[in-house]
Amino acid sequence: LGTDSVLRAARETRPDSLVLFSSSEVYGRTEGGAVSEEAVTVIGPTTVPRWSYAAGKAVGEYLALAEHRRHELPVTIVRCFNTCGPRQIDAYGMVLPAFLQQAISGRPLTVYGDGRQTRCFSYVGDVVRGVLALSRATSARGEVFNIGCDEEISILDLARRVRDLCGSRSEIRMVPYRQAYGDGFEEVPRRVPDLAKIRRWIDYRPEVGTTRLLEITRDWVRERQALDPSIP
Repeated sequence: LGTDSVLRAARETRPDSLVLFSSSEVYGRTEGGAVSEEAVTVIGPTTVPRWSYAAGKAVGEYLALAEHRRHELPVTIVRCFNTCGPRQIDAYGMVLPAFLQQAISGRPLTVYGDGRQTRCFSYVGDVVRGVLALSRATSARGEVFNIGCDEEISILDLARRVRDLCGSRSEIRMVPYRQAYGDGFEEVPRRVPDLAKIRRWIDYRPEVGTTRLLEITRDWVRERQALDPSIP
């Protein structure tokens, strides 16, 4: 409903461009290698709550593309892959700030499942730079783009790297999915973006890799905790 309201307002005001932020979750149960924008998606059953987010984002894309076709609304859609960096908090399962806060404070780093699931973590500055470039590219109207970083890392290796960068002695604690989320939780074992399309359109290439992203965010967490010791 929120997306529909924005699209209706844009149809009346006719902005120069409109960027809809979607999510890599629309790819659902991804398997195999990097996923392109035209990949066939399989979303899990309605009895599993996580897929409601994927379905909602997909419907938002359908609405935006319909407005582009019917009313020539200058819509560009971006699918983000774990955008991270300073000022991100650890709510809603945001694993990178959670690991950093745990490591810096000496608490155990909690890894769900076996930790072999892989993800790609994108620096917010790279994502913003790409979004702004797409918003200025008239050829990107009515198109969908993966955006982020394609450097893949397992969650267990991420925890180890965070611990090393923080000089922490925290243990890494494995937590079964059932204990964390209850019965019926579904995990995606691998999610990596194919960035070929956005490279063709705007020559987009992420400048900040995983290690530098961790360093930037670690420094911010430390500064935040120094200013307010009550923060965990």
